[in-house]
Amino acid sequence: MKKKNNKKLNTTYVIRFLWGGFIFGVLALVILFSMIGNGYIGYMPPIEDLENPKDKYASEIYSEDMQVLSRFYQSKNNRVYVGYKEISPYLVQALIATEDARFTEHSGIDVKALFRAIIKRGLFLQKSAGGGSTITQQLAKLYFSPSADNVLERLFQKPIEWVIAVQLERCYTKEEILNMYLNQFDFLNNAVGIQSAAGIYFGTTPDKLKIEEAATLIGMCKNPSYYNPVRHNERSRGRRNTVLNQMYKADYITAAERDSLKNLPLKLKFSRVDHKEGLAPYFREQLRLMMTARKPVRSDYRGWEQQKFVDDSIAWETNPLYGWCEKNRKADGSKYNIYTDGLKIYTTIDSRMQRYAEEAVREHLGGYLQPRFFSEKKGRSYGPFSRSISEKDRAAILERAMKQSDRYRSMQNDGYSESEIRKAFNTPVEMQLFSYNGMIDTIMTPMDSIRYQKSFLRTGFMSMDPHNGHVKAYVGGIDFAHFQYNMVSQGRRQVGSTVKPFLYTLAMEEGFSPCDMELNAQPTLMDESGRPWSPRNSSKARAGEMVTLRWGLANSNNWISARVMSRLSPTSLVRLMHSFGIKNHIDPVISLCLGPSEVSVEEMVTAYSAFSNKGVRVDPLFVTRIEDNHGNVISEFTPVYTEVFSEAAYYKILPMLRDVIDRGTGGRIRFRYGITAPMGGKTGTTNNNSDGWFMAFTPSLVSGVWVGGEDRSIHFDGMGDGQGASMALPIYGLYMQKVYGDKKLGYSQDENFVIPPEYADPCSGGGMDDKYEEYEPQGIEGIFE
Repeated sequence: MKKKNNKKLNTTYVIRFLWGGFIFGVLALVILFSMIGNGYIGYMPPIEDLENPKDKYASEIYSEDMQVLSRFYQSKNNRVYVGYKEISPYLVQALIATEDARFTEHSGIDVKALFRAIIKRGLFLQKSAGGGSTITQQLAKLYFSPSADNVLERLFQKPIEWVIAVQLERCYTKEEILNMYLNQFDFLNNAVGIQSAAGIYFGTTPDKLKIEEAATLIGMCKNPSYYNPVRHNERSRGRRNTVLNQMYKADYITAAERDSLKNLPLKLKFSRVDHKEGLAPYFREQLRLMMTARKPVRSDYRGWEQQKFVDDSIAWETNPLYGWCEKNRKADGSKYNIYTDGLKIYTTIDSRMQRYAEEAVREHLGGYLQPRFFSEKKGRSYGPFSRSISEKDRAAILERAMKQSDRYRSMQNDGYSESEIRKAFNTPVEMQLFSYNGMIDTIMTPMDSIRYQKSFLRTGFMSMDPHNGHVKAYVGGIDFAHFQYNMVSQGRRQVGSTVKPFLYTLAMEEGFSPCDMELNAQPTLMDESGRPWSPRNSSKARAGEMVTLRWGLANSNNWISARVMSRLSPTSLVRLMHSFGIKNHIDPVISLCLGPSEVSVEEMVTAYSAFSNKGVRVDPLFVTRIEDNHGNVISEFTPVYTEVFSEAAYYKILPMLRDVIDRGTGGRIRFRYGITAPMGGKTGTTNNNSDGWFMAFTPSLVSGVWVGGEDRSIHFDGMGDGQGASMALPIYGLYMQKVYGDKKLGYSQDENFVIPPEYADPCSGGGMDDKYEEYEPQGIEGIFE
C-alpha cells in the first residue's frame, strides 16, 4: 500500500513538474515574443517599415518604341516591380504547393509544420522532414534578416522572424505577401525579383511563363545557387520535377500534365545582364552621367578640364536632365536615386534605328575600313602611327598611355618601383584582346597590347529628328566593353570642311548669293599676325576659272572658302558658330574657314539641324518623361529651339548643301549606296587625314559621323582611304539604307524639302560640273605656306 502511494505521489510530482514546465515554457515564450515585439531583443522594425518596406527597385530605360534598353541598379538589386495581376498563376500555385501548402490557412506561422520540423529534424534528424518556415516568414527573412554567420545566430533570428511574420500578416493580404515575396527574391545572375528572373532565364515576362518555367524558378527558391539552371541543368531539372509533383499533390495540375511536363528537357533563353552589353551602351552611360551629375564646382576640375567645366556649367543651367537627381525631390524631401527608386525613363532612342546604326558601324569599320588600316600598317615599324611621326614622338605617346593605364596605377599603388613596373610592361603575359571576330587569347607584353589597342579606328555617330530634337540613334564608339570613351558627347576633334556650311550661311546672311562668282585660284591673304596665308587645294579642277559659290561649296574648294572668308569677319563667324550650338572656345582666325576648331559629334548634329529646320536649331532631347515606380509622371521634357539664321538665308544655303550630295564630294551616297532621297550634307577631312567627317540631313533626319584614331597621329597615310568620304560617309550610307528599308519606321525617300515659289533656285545648275568628285581634295594641311 505504501509503495502504491509512493508511486502515485511520484506520478503526481511528475505531472506537476511537466505542467509547471509547460506553463513556464509558455510564459517564457510569451515574455520572449513580447520582448521581441517591443524591440528589447533583436531587431523589430518600426510599424511604418512593416507597412512600407524600403524596396530597392532598378530604374528601367525605355526606347521610344517601348523596348527596355537596360536598367540602372545597384549590385544585387536588378529588381523591377511587377503587380500581382501581372504574375502567372502557375508561379503562385507552384510557390504555395512547394513552400507553404497551408499558406491560405495560417496567420504567419504554420504550427503543424513547425512542430513536424522540430520533432523530425531536431529529434530524429530526418533531412526529408520538410521546412517549418512559411512564405511569410521567408519574406520577413528577405526584408529584415541580415546574413547569419553561423547556425546559432540563425536560430536566434528565427523567433524574430516569427513575430515579424505575424505583423506582416496583419498589414497585408495573402496576395500582397505572395507578390512581395516574388518581387524580393534573388534568383542570382542579376535576376532579382520575378520580372528580372523571367527575362534573364527565359526571355519573357512573368505573366507569360509556362508551367515548367514557373516550376523551375520556384524550385530555385530552396537554394538558388545549388539549383542554378545555368550551371546545374540536370540538378535544376530534378528540382523542377519535384515542384511539379507538389503541384499535382495540391491538385493544381493533373497526373497526365505532371508526367508530360517532367519529361521535357530544361531549356533556357538565358541572357546575361551587363551594363556594357545590349543596345545603346554609350547613350545609356551618357544618360546616367547626366542624370547623376552634381552642380559644377571649379575646384573639382583640373586645369586642362576648363572647357569641361564650362560645358557642365552651361548644361546645369539650361538642361533640366543634367543633374536631374540633384534638382528633383521625392515627397519626403530626399533626392531621387536612379539605382534604387524604380524609375521608368522614357528615352527618344528608337531601338530599330539604334540597331541599324550599330550594325552600320560594325559593317564598315569591322568589315572594311579596319582591315584596310591593318593592311596599310602591316610590317611597318611605325604602325599604327603615321609614317610622318618620329620615333621619339611615338615613344612619348606610348609612354603617356602606359602611365594612364589601370595596370600602371595599380602597380604604383601596390608599391612597385618604376623599374619594376617598366619591366612588367615589357614582359609577355597571357591576356585577352578585342577583335571584331571575338576575343583573342594570346601572350603579349602589356606595352605591345597598348599599341595593339591604339591600332583600332574609333567612331562617333548620332542621328536626330531636326524638328523635335529626339535622338534616334547614338553610337559613341566601336565597342563599349573595351573602348569606353564616348566620341559623340565627350570627344572633340577638328571638323575640317564640315565647318564650311557655317561660313557660307554667314555669307548668305550678309547678302551673298549662291550664284556669286569667284576666281578659282590660290589667294594670298594676311592672317591676324600680318603674315601671308595661302591655302592649298589638292584638286586643280576648273583652276583659273570663275566659279559660283555654289560650286565652291559642293566641291569643298579651299580657295573659294578663303576668298569668302576674306570678305567676312572671323569674329562674326565665331559668333554664328556659337549660335549653332558649338560651346567650345573658337579662335577668330582667318583659317577658321577650313575647320581647325574642335567640335563634338553631338554639337555638329545639333548645328546641322538648323539646315533641315529653316534656320532654327533644336537641342538634342534624350528623354521625354520620367515616371516613379507607381507610374506617376514626375518630369516631362520638351524641345528647346534657337533661331540661328533667317529663313531667307536658309532657302539660299539649302540648294548649296544639296549640291554637295547631288554633284559634289558627297556623291557616293547616290552612286554607291543608291539613296535617292532629297538630302543635304558635307564631307570633311582634316590635316593628314586625322579626322574623317560626314554630316547629312533629310527633311526628317539629321546625322553626323566622325572616324579617326585615338590619337591624331594615328591615321591613314593615303587620301584614298583617309578622306571623310571614305572613312565616315559609308557608315551613314549603310545606316540610311537600313532605315529606308524598314517601312515600319515611316521614313520615305519621296519626302522633300518644302520651298516656296518666291525662293526658287536663282541659278539653276550654277555652273556645276556634273562629274562626281571621287576623292575629297580639301584638308587644312599646308594652310601656312
